[in-house]
Order: sequence, then C-alpha cells, then structure tokens
Amino acid sequence: MNAKNERSPRSHPHASAEAVSEFFAPQHTSTAALPDPEPLLRNLTLGVLEVLAGAREADQLARWLSEEPFRKLVVRANLAARARSARGTPVIRPAHAILSVHHASPADGVVEGTVIVRGHARTRAIAVRLEGIDGRWRATSLALL
Repeated sequence: MNAKNERSPRSHPHASAEAVSEFFAPQHTSTAALPDPEPLLRNLTLGVLEVLAGAREADQLARWLSEEPFRKLVVRANLAARARSARGTPVIRPAHAILSVHHASPADGVVEGTVIVRGHARTRAIAVRLEGIDGRWRATSLALL
C-alpha cells in the first residue's frame, strides 16, 4: 500500500490534532453494511423493560445504547428501584409479549422504530432511533410511551 492510500493519521507527520481526533471518532455506517434492525429492536425493548423492572442490570445494554439514552435509562431504573423499595415490592421478571414492530429508515444508516408490547397490567409502546455507528446499530434515542 502506498502512502497516498493509507488512512492512518500517522502517515502524515504534520497531521493536526483535529484530524487525529476525527479519525478515531465514531464512524457512520451505511444501512447496507448493517444487519436487519428488527431483532435488535425486539431484544432491546425487552431488555429495557427488564431493567426498569429491576430484573436486569442497565450495564448489560450499554453496548447497544449511546451515552444519553443509557444515562436516562439508569436514572429511570434507579427511580423505579427506590419506588419498589419504598413499597416493599420484590423484583419480578416481567413477562411481555411483543405485539408488533414497525420501523422505517429516514436516512442511510438510521432506523426509527416503534415496538408495541403487552405486559401484565398494560400495553406500552417504545420508540427507538437506531444509528449505524462503527459497524453496528446503536440506540441514540429511546422513549417509553
């Protein structure tokens, strides 16, 4: 490989700090290079509901969530845990049935989906925005409706 075709910032002795930072920053991934998002939408939804019920650690979902949705999930899970503790309610693994999954791609490398889930007490919807980052889908927005 000649020096012209190398992508490494080290190949340019006077590369700026900005160029080096950009090279190592998260990289956008095209939809064509990513797997079908539906299994992730299903599994992520069930995982989020288990975290909120206290049956799963939020850290187990960290790989699939970007920083902001992860922080919001941790805060909401902590509030739910405090509420369970105040009521003296034990942690019970939730039993949810996925009724439907709908998703669309508004741009290359982006999927917006809604998952409808029926639980013991009620039916809920979860809206998720997935973006292709570094060769895999990551949830950049998550809303439990």
